[in-house]
Amino acid sequence: MRLKTNPVLANCLGKYAETAPAPVLREHFRCAWTNLLPERDVSAVAVVPDGCIDLLWRDERFLVVGPDVTAATPPLRPGTIVLGIRFKPGAAARWLGLSMTEIVGREIDMQDIWGQKARLIAERMQEARSPDKQFGLLQELLGKTASSIEAPPPDAGIMFDLLREGTGHEPDGMRHLSRTLDVSERTLRRRSHDLFGYGPKTLQRILRFQNFLSSVRTCGDRGLADMAYAAGYADQAHLSREIRSLCGMTPGEFVRQIAA
Repeated sequence: MRLKTNPVLANCLGKYAETAPAPVLREHFRCAWTNLLPERDVSAVAVVPDGCIDLLWRDERFLVVGPDVTAATPPLRPGTIVLGIRFKPGAAARWLGLSMTEIVGREIDMQDIWGQKARLIAERMQEARSPDKQFGLLQELLGKTASSIEAPPPDAGIMFDLLREGTGHEPDGMRHLSRTLDVSERTLRRRSHDLFGYGPKTLQRILRFQNFLSSVRTCGDRGLADMAYAAGYADQAHLSREIRSLCGMTPGEFVRQIAA
């Protein structure tokens, strides 16, 4: 009988590395990344929500992974190599041609969205002989599409950055954000759903959690109460509830994995 254990945070498992995307893709993508998983069996891997959308090459498939509201637990075999490229805020909607509400919490084969074009990309990727060649080839193939796709809408980046910085915490936060973007609160909510998959309050909650995660990585020796306050939580109890809700583990285990 297998014992129940805490999930392992994805970026803490194996060898994870980020790099700048190819120059032709930098208007649309934040980073390219690789994750080589260890050869041992892992019962559950948790990918915590970050408000982002990624294109992946994994297990001989070309995939898009939509925005999550809680930690995703994809089926990952020991030794799997995952290649990814992460969209800038608002870019995915134009590349995929749909509202992000349609892919929240979902992992979709790109052939279901791009059809023949995605099938040809998958075939070229399968012909490459090594992960390094596949990593370069994926960006090369996406680069051929980039020139035909509009840049991300400026309001998407502004909304993402303001919410990450904390706008929305205050009682009139949404009003301030709508004034900054010169749109109604109703339009703000609609734009947020189309561009990010959920409303600004949910996006702000996820980005606050990411701020805490970054704080643990850079100053993990600080107490939870101090890091909770710095990230914008009401108190340590609020932070603890969010950790359990978003990634299904105790605060102590979460901090231990990130700070290790």
